[in-house]
Amino acid sequence: MRKNFGAKPYCYPQPVFILAAYDEAGKPNAMNAAWGGISEEAEISLCISANHKTTLNLLARKAFTVSMATAGQVVACDYVGIASGNEVADKFDKACWHATKSEFVDAPLIDELPMALECRLISYDEETCRLVGQIVNVSADESVLTPDGSIDVAKLDPIVFDPVNAAYLRLGGKVGNAFSDGAQIK
Repeated sequence: MRKNFGAKPYCYPQPVFILAAYDEAGKPNAMNAAWGGISEEAEISLCISANHKTTLNLLARKAFTVSMATAGQVVACDYVGIASGNEVADKFDKACWHATKSEFVDAPLIDELPMALECRLISYDEETCRLVGQIVNVSADESVLTPDGSIDVAKLDPIVFDPVNAAYLRLGGKVGNAFSDGAQIK
């Protein structure tokens, strides 16, 4: 028997994304966003409200990065989600993060988060809070790569958000082969 929860934002897994953008003075800011995902081949869509400092920054600069939150940075990643850049001017610094300017867009890469999507703003709808970005580049630190140069999800150690229990979780191990295992049923 199933239990009904009504209309809730419950979806598993929910990646924990850290959005970063520069302000008008070139200072990096970041926020935690769990509602988002790939919406086209080279496009990401996220739901973020208009009043966030990071939202204002990325709208002004027309660029942002989306880093994958990691288990090793869970405290800092949660902090940038509970502290407002509108109230805490040095939020990025308090997270003990360092920024390197993206080569592809006018936005910061967070050195401590080893994988990021580098995006140009496509659109933002203030009414629905839907942000759409064109993925211009994906970058990953060599520390999270396999010997053949692919991203190793185990080394990256990304976290996901459990909205039901207000928790961050690690991803588990491999359970199958995509685009292959289902052939057994054919």
